[in-house]
Amino acid sequence: MTPNSAPETRRIPDRLQTSTATLLKSWEALLLAVAVAIFIANSFASPYFLDPWNLSDATFNFTEKAMIAFPMALLIIAGEIDLSVAAIIALASTLMGMAAAAGFGTPTLVAIGLATGLACGAVNGLLVTRLGLPSIVVTIGTMSLFRGVAYIILGDEAYTKYPADFAFFGQGYVVWVISFELVLFAVLALAFGLLLHRTSFGRTVYAIGNNPVGALFSGVRVARVKLVLFLLTGLLSGLAAVCLTSRLGSTRPSIAFGWELEVVTMVVLGGVSILGGAGTIAGVVIAAFVIGMVTFGFGLLNVPGIVMSIFTGLLLIAVIALPRLVRLAPRRTRSP
Repeated sequence: MTPNSAPETRRIPDRLQTSTATLLKSWEALLLAVAVAIFIANSFASPYFLDPWNLSDATFNFTEKAMIAFPMALLIIAGEIDLSVAAIIALASTLMGMAAAAGFGTPTLVAIGLATGLACGAVNGLLVTRLGLPSIVVTIGTMSLFRGVAYIILGDEAYTKYPADFAFFGQGYVVWVISFELVLFAVLALAFGLLLHRTSFGRTVYAIGNNPVGALFSGVRVARVKLVLFLLTGLLSGLAAVCLTSRLGSTRPSIAFGWELEVVTMVVLGGVSILGGAGTIAGVVIAAFVIGMVTFGFGLLNVPGIVMSIFTGLLLIAVIALPRLVRLAPRRTRSP
């Protein structure tokens, strides 16, 4: 380089600039910023928040719900929904309690929980795909059906006699403060992320959500894909039932009551369009942490549980309404 020449600057490729700008403007980036802000606020609100064991306990506020949120995200992207997931947990937990009372061991209990979830998912999926019924109507009906069966079996009683080794699923730790549930959450997040974003099945899910008729005429077996998604949602609800029952050490027919609202809120907050066709697993993961930290922060401040329910309802309405308000804002600006 000659003395009079200007120093050479390294130019960032346009593609890299575009992808970086898109990432920074994405919903996931906004959610991540919100998560960091909530974490900082909780650390100032309570001196006990930053304790490693307290942070570990905070993960229990979302890991079981997030297990269901992952397949629910795929189901909503495909244009369907399952509101019976909490009732599936209640039925699976009740049947596991019956088996435990009869003297069956942990492997059998886990198998019963997963099989019950899979069977319930099959009922929902077949009613939607074979009979052409709306999924929201079907799953509202099965929500009452599944939990009603649990109430018939248990009534006001509870199952509490579970094997000692069954407690590991909901109370065990793999390394130091890293719980088994948190490890399972991470594995499922990776698995569903790869399934949705790196496979032809995931591209099919997006195609169905954007245009089911077009996907059908393109050779996609729409009914089969939707059935698989209902089966996955039921199976993961059964897995959540195993973890939740293990953590509580007991079963009542009211177990997981209201979880369907929190799961749907987690999915929609994660950026999944309630109308289908858009969303990411990364967004759902961040949304799970956001809701978990808010819940745990409220708990540390001794905020009543009903306040959390109000917050969840308002959050769901706000997240659904926000995109529409954003679209309407330019029109109102241009109008005289």
